[in-house]
Amino acid sequence: MTSTLRTPAAAGDGTVPTLHHWAGGAPLEGTSGRFSDVTDPATGAVTARLPLAADDEAATVVAAAQAAFPGWRDTSLSRRTQVLFAFRELLNARAGELAELITAEHGKVTSDAAGEVARGQEVVEFACGMPHLLKGSATENASTGVDVHSVRQPLGVTGIISPFNFPAMVPMWFFPIAIAAGNTVVLKPSEKVPSAALWIAELWREAGLPDGVFNVLHGDRTAVDHLLTSPDVASISFVGSTPIARYVYETATAHGKRVQALGGAKNHMVVLPDADLDLAADQAVNAGFGSAGERCMAVSALVAVGDIADTLVDKIAERARGLRTGDGRRSCDMGPLVTAAARDRVTGYIDAGEAEGATVVVDGRTATYDAAPAPDTDGGFFVGPTLLDHVRTDQTVYTDEIFGPVLSVLRVDTYEQAVELVNANPYGNGTALFTNDGGAARRFQNEVEVGMIGINVPVPVPMAYYSFGGWKNSLFGDTHAHGTEGVHFFTRAKVVTTRWLDPSHGGLDLSRL
Repeated sequence: MTSTLRTPAAAGDGTVPTLHHWAGGAPLEGTSGRFSDVTDPATGAVTARLPLAADDEAATVVAAAQAAFPGWRDTSLSRRTQVLFAFRELLNARAGELAELITAEHGKVTSDAAGEVARGQEVVEFACGMPHLLKGSATENASTGVDVHSVRQPLGVTGIISPFNFPAMVPMWFFPIAIAAGNTVVLKPSEKVPSAALWIAELWREAGLPDGVFNVLHGDRTAVDHLLTSPDVASISFVGSTPIARYVYETATAHGKRVQALGGAKNHMVVLPDADLDLAADQAVNAGFGSAGERCMAVSALVAVGDIADTLVDKIAERARGLRTGDGRRSCDMGPLVTAAARDRVTGYIDAGEAEGATVVVDGRTATYDAAPAPDTDGGFFVGPTLLDHVRTDQTVYTDEIFGPVLSVLRVDTYEQAVELVNANPYGNGTALFTNDGGAARRFQNEVEVGMIGINVPVPVPMAYYSFGGWKNSLFGDTHAHGTEGVHFFTRAKVVTTRWLDPSHGGLDLSRL
């Protein structure tokens, strides 16, 4: 694949390339004159400039998707599936390239980036079964000589607004299903990690997807607002923070769009006294510090029940201190945060937690890192694994979504107190229970008010044929991502009632319904 990801810089010293939008199967140069920097979070170096679309540029990208929709809608399911399978095979063969791009712009270690691509590929494979998933239903002779059947048809142009933390997986929750169902797509990736979207666009072109079916729009709020308000965009799929998810939902629905907006999280891991504490400690470290805690399903609050807290905290601390933090390309355990602002935000929360009375057991503010800064930079955006104990529910390290490698331990006396604590939280994305008691596990999964639950599984992300989504302030709209709910989101039902009359139909009868 000959990459057209980057073109020579239009300004500056000529050493930093400039990215582009993607519309109608080809690069579209930015014309707004507004740019943002793309950085390597492990070194602090600026690696590219990203055009931020003006309203007219956004309209051009949407128009390309709109123009492609009739042809793609009318393309046979067999042909659509062939393109999906071709994309799947190309992605399998080149997944390593995409993982390297993710590490270079997000910072997560390469093995974690490869895992992200693999989880996204599961949705591509699910979408390859779209002929079966789009089957309607039929009733013969519903009334005398009358047949009824239903079909599901695509919506049109679908907008996807994705976050920085999963630049491949989160878009792949949506666009394989949208495309397989006959829609066209405009993907607005995060300004922090834009290259994965362009790489995917080129892969779609090589797979044989018609021009204009998959498009990429870069930008900030101007681009987002255009997608939310454009009469040519039929639906919006969003993943991000709760305040923005609420804004996206309210704005887009007010403009008549179908919306699925996934918001923030505060994921709890409840450990009962009978649990295997070594297993629990291993999994708390994996789920709390993987991808530097920049996961919407990361465990950020560990609830220790009964008298196990001291032992469990010691085990977690021992493991956390052994993690190697540094450049994700250097076989480290944990990489940097995505930007300097993210780093400063996380260390600010640690400062606040300490000031509010939490015990800092492992301090990521003082960790050392295996990474070398680029010339003329202050280095990468690192915070080491941080473990806070004796955290209370009124402290900001608990009430706020930190989105960094900070694990807070809360102590309660009973199972009932643990469930009450989880259910009182305004978020309801994911939660986990660690126990060897099957009765307690069954009771927990019934009583806890959270959308995704793990039993001895710390990050309960469902397989692609189930849906992904939380409850409460973690979801705006009533439709989760991927699975059969995704198929229903990207299609709408049509019911056809048919009667073929013979010449002796009997004339007029105004009483017939």
